[in-house]
Amino acid sequence: MTLPSHARIVVIGGGIIGCSTAYHLARDHKAEVVLLEQGKLTSGSTWHAAGLVGQLRSSASITRVLKYSVELYKSLKAETGLETGWKMTGCLRLATNRDRWTEFRRLATTAKSFGMEMHLVSPEEVKRMWPLMEVSDLVGASWLPTDGQASPSDITQSLAKGARMHGAKLFEDVRVTGFDIKDRRITAVKTTQGAIACEKVVNCAGQWARQVGAMAGIEVPLQPVKHQYIVTEKIAGLASDAPTIRDPDRRTYFKEEVGGLVMGGYEPDPIPWDTGLSGGDVPDDWEFRLFDDDFDHFEQHMTQAIARVPALETAGVKQMINGPESFTPDGNFILGSAPECGNMFVGAGFNAFGIASGGGAGWVLAQWVVDGEAPLDLWSVDIRRFSSLHRDRDWVRERTLEAYGKHYTVGFPHEEYLSGRPRIVSPLYERLKDHRAVFGSKLGWERPNWFAPAGTEPQDVYSMGRQNWFDAVGDEHRHVREHVGIFDQSSFAKYAVTGADAARALHWICANDVSKPAGRLTYTQLLNTRGGIEADLTVARLGEDLFYVVTGTGFRTHDRAWISEHVPDGLDVAIEDITETFGTLSLMGPKARAVLAAVTDADVSNAAFPFGHVREIGIAGHSVRALRITYVGELGWELHVPIAAAGEVFDALMAAGTPHGIRPVGYRALESLRLEKGYRAWGSDITPNDTPLEAGLRWAVKLRKNTDFIGRRALEKINGTPPTKRFVGFTVDDPDIVLLGRETILRNGEPVGYLTSGGYGYTVGKAIGYGYVRNADGVDEGFLGSGDYELVVAMERTPARIHMEPLYDPKGERVKG
Repeated sequence: MTLPSHARIVVIGGGIIGCSTAYHLARDHKAEVVLLEQGKLTSGSTWHAAGLVGQLRSSASITRVLKYSVELYKSLKAETGLETGWKMTGCLRLATNRDRWTEFRRLATTAKSFGMEMHLVSPEEVKRMWPLMEVSDLVGASWLPTDGQASPSDITQSLAKGARMHGAKLFEDVRVTGFDIKDRRITAVKTTQGAIACEKVVNCAGQWARQVGAMAGIEVPLQPVKHQYIVTEKIAGLASDAPTIRDPDRRTYFKEEVGGLVMGGYEPDPIPWDTGLSGGDVPDDWEFRLFDDDFDHFEQHMTQAIARVPALETAGVKQMINGPESFTPDGNFILGSAPECGNMFVGAGFNAFGIASGGGAGWVLAQWVVDGEAPLDLWSVDIRRFSSLHRDRDWVRERTLEAYGKHYTVGFPHEEYLSGRPRIVSPLYERLKDHRAVFGSKLGWERPNWFAPAGTEPQDVYSMGRQNWFDAVGDEHRHVREHVGIFDQSSFAKYAVTGADAARALHWICANDVSKPAGRLTYTQLLNTRGGIEADLTVARLGEDLFYVVTGTGFRTHDRAWISEHVPDGLDVAIEDITETFGTLSLMGPKARAVLAAVTDADVSNAAFPFGHVREIGIAGHSVRALRITYVGELGWELHVPIAAAGEVFDALMAAGTPHGIRPVGYRALESLRLEKGYRAWGSDITPNDTPLEAGLRWAVKLRKNTDFIGRRALEKINGTPPTKRFVGFTVDDPDIVLLGRETILRNGEPVGYLTSGGYGYTVGKAIGYGYVRNADGVDEGFLGSGDYELVVAMERTPARIHMEPLYDPKGERVKG
């Protein structure tokens, strides 16, 4: 078959992700698709994958993606006639300590929140289900009956046949050598057999995805790691339908295969693949190749596995597999539209979950390619969660190895990565260390999470219950409510949007009205065509053609790319990332005005400087961009300071604030303060799955104005009718309850949703959670107010009180907005 000269969409890579994407593009969208594989289908890492298929994740959308994979694998043979090796054996996850058991209880609650079946079973029940297992050290296990296992190569070949049946063209032995690019868009894919002109490219090249991306100026941050498992001879007494086993406390997994066991694990000291090539590139000819067996490194798994399944001690080892798997710096896979190029999409870095994810990842990625926007809230796997930091391959390697080592560790709440730190620090870093700051990290930035009182060790001690910083954060919280605190939020992402058409472009992109005069700022969402919330930020108008946009640290790449890509063609607009140009000091609390007035000649009275305004004021001899806005529910300003002057301005504020008890405050207090005020957090409370009407943000949308904006048509279709879900708050009186999010909401004993975020409100003295109450017939005030509510926390029900207004909303000028 001759390579065509043109295709609408070119998919690069013939592993399970590439074949799944091609299949869904052809089946669901009737797209003209060409798939290119440099070797043979399934080569790379697909052919040697272990083939375990689990479904539960902490994200409802990603769980849905994995559930789709299972449904596809179950039905694919009927369509293509080819086996997939799918067996719904169920999966047992073992717990040997109380922290793990608490984690499983929370996961079981999450599963029910997402509509999945998950049970907690006793050691005796585990022994009955898996007689060859040693269970004397078990506290219990979780049981997911719909999990299973499959044959990676068989699934891939079945998907490939299905893709061909729906019109896709698949070519083997064709290697991509480069791209023709014009105006940040690929116009043709260059290969060893000629060029193919195309409209879109999908990079599903697996462990080569980083290199393929680099040809187009795109960074795909992944690191190949050597991953080993063994296949044993037949073991007497092992049932062919034995459940797959994950034994995380022993860092191992098992699945039955042809009467024997597949056994592997995730060690705390992984070995990266040092390819010997420049930048760690993977050799082009590494297709069906493996590394030499490394029994010395694998011995740690063997020792743990024999303790769990004693029969392994005498079982013959038929084969050891030692092959590369692509892992990422945060353990989540990579999907979506690359920010550096207008028409390359990526599906790679599956962290040994490629088989479990393959069917669903191809489904959503195909939709993403066709529509130009994600069909679900896929933020946790979106390639735009990364930044220029991830171009540093040494840093990516170090962080990825840490993520690999955490693959089976207990998932403690609020746990921070330790590798590659400190990477990016504000000018206040040393000053805040002197105040005993305990730092966290966000997109490489060191940020103070809390400040340790004298006599307290300045470090996190993780726990499944209240953690060691709980009381210290409470003191910081109360200090902001009663006095004044200063937050270092220099990591905020910041953009300058300029040009003759800047106002026109932002008016189209933003859901709220940003056409206010210079000196005003606007809180707004950016919506997708479904009306879902793609971003949540503030836009300050500094001049006729100059806007200052501020958004969250982690959304730096995503939000800038979204704005850039949605500027209508032909408009005069420039967008510049100026994050490192300005530091940000947030001065918050009832004494904030007194402190600010003491360091500036500007009039900062409410009459002269109202809420929602921006002014240039002088502090310590420097021009400071002051934004009157709050995320804590108190009087306050964000002070955007030239980065080099941040230290001097901080010192001036601290000196002037001494009579008022000023102190630095961390992000964990910020979180508890915003929970009491009911402010939404993008990525948890508000996502691309949620509209402003459902989220209680109708007031921030310009529907009453006769002007168009992205998402308006979708909102108009549902405006005026009760939404089928609505964002509300809950509190519980039990002081021992810890809310984290994903807890199930019960109304009159029936599940109606789950919490999207949770924490503790020190002013109200209760645990606080937020989430969406759902009802297919509509959710109105009457429905919400007429129910009795409970929350399911770690599988235990606790009474809860519903709140439709902010928990902390005192009257008076200090909390306007």
